[in-house]
Amino acid sequence: MSEELICYCFGYSRKDIEKDFKKHGKSLILERIKAEKAKGNCDCAQKNPKGR
Repeated sequence: MSEELICYCFGYSRKDIEKDFKKHGKSLILERIKAEKAKGNCDCAQKNPKGR
């Protein structure tokens, strides 16, 4: 069974988010994704099978 990806652009899985939350008391991954999207480094329409 493969890991369930949450973010196809940056390869974050559910497990990554859970580990980040345990380490920091909250997940910092969303902030990382937002920063990358602001730089134009998001390609969800191509990488996400659902196109979002």
